[in-house]
Amino acid sequence: MPRSPLALAALATVAVPGLDAFDVRRSAHPGPGIDAAVVLDAEGGRWVVRAPQDSTAGAALEAEVALLEGLVGHVDAGRLPFDVPRPEGFVPLPEGGRVVVHRQLGGRPLRLELLGPGPGLAAALGRAIAALHELPASMIEDAGLPVYEAEAYRRRRLSEVDEAARTGLVPAALLRRWERALEDVALWRFRPTVVHGDLSAEHVLCSADEPVALLGWSEAKVADPADDLAWLLVAAPEEAVDPILEAYHLRRTEMRDQHLASRALLAGELAVARWLLHGVRIGDPAIVDDAAGMLRELEEHLGVAEPEASYAADGRDGFEEAAAEDEAPDEGEGEDGAPDGGADGFDEAGWDEEPAPAGSAVSEAPEEPEGSEGSEGSKGSKEPAVSDGSDGSDGSDDLGDSGDTEDDAPAEDAAPDQRPAPGTEGLDGFTEDEQGR
Repeated sequence: MPRSPLALAALATVAVPGLDAFDVRRSAHPGPGIDAAVVLDAEGGRWVVRAPQDSTAGAALEAEVALLEGLVGHVDAGRLPFDVPRPEGFVPLPEGGRVVVHRQLGGRPLRLELLGPGPGLAAALGRAIAALHELPASMIEDAGLPVYEAEAYRRRRLSEVDEAARTGLVPAALLRRWERALEDVALWRFRPTVVHGDLSAEHVLCSADEPVALLGWSEAKVADPADDLAWLLVAAPEEAVDPILEAYHLRRTEMRDQHLASRALLAGELAVARWLLHGVRIGDPAIVDDAAGMLRELEEHLGVAEPEASYAADGRDGFEEAAAEDEAPDEGEGEDGAPDGGADGFDEAGWDEEPAPAGSAVSEAPEEPEGSEGSEGSKGSKEPAVSDGSDGSDGSDDLGDSGDTEDDAPAEDAAPDQRPAPGTEGLDGFTEDEQGR
């Protein structure tokens, strides 16, 4: 049985000595297997309290806490240009696992429509993601989170497509497109990096001109850096993509990955297949029907744009253009609801929010239920890319497991319990519920 907000508030006062709980609300989107709430203390501070519902969620939460503790060191050393949740108190639970409490972070969820050309928030976002990808992979392994080599990751994606095909709900044209891309080993020659694994608008908190915090680290892993760019290439305004990619590449210390944008757009399409598989696994006809409709719309969009194009570009307006941009160093690489000031510091719409700076990139969309958040980006508003290369791969194995049986198992990556459309609107202004994930 889920814990009540009052029970979570009581646990928070035990976890953090001196915390005087004044009010509490349940988080709208706590994350799978997690009870979460936000507590307002007597001094106006806001605290996120998270408690696992079972042993599986407890193990995942412990791994996330271990990662966050490592990330804090990189933030404090200046290696990351954003903050992360900082666990400050714990309480062991009788059934196992621990309650975790941290302060609510500042900033507002990113509004993608505010991203534009030139220097500014778009470029700062690209640099922030690049800084994350420069972190040592050992911190992921030390936290007990998955570590994949490039070839193992490609095989997992291919197994994922095979499982989606067995549902009979994926259009044949999409299956051929995805299989062609996944069998092009040249496309998958990349150096795995630390990736967030669940970047979306609600997980990127911003000030007016830069990201200030990243939330939702439960899907972190060592894998394809393109995964963290997929939501942006799919859903961001066209004019913002070049500044994001250019700033990203300039911040990275490695050679330019010519197929990064291609894989990112492919990942955006495969997110719809994962949504379908999630609905099938939990037996939810509404999710299955929603995903099937998204796949049909994606097929229609891609069929109109470039039905037989090869994966060799960024796929937004045509595959060939992005391939040229990848090789050109100078071209494209490189809510309301704030407290109303009343006696208790709350209002109904956004009691838990900090005041947003004027002109900041914050969400102003009305509240919507989980699972209905933005659909534009995930419905194939832009196309991915495919390459004609056919030569070898690195042939490496999955370091995240024994390497014998799980490399080919479909992976439920990137919060499969959420409808794919990272970066679109539909936020409810309840910032802390995302921080509780």
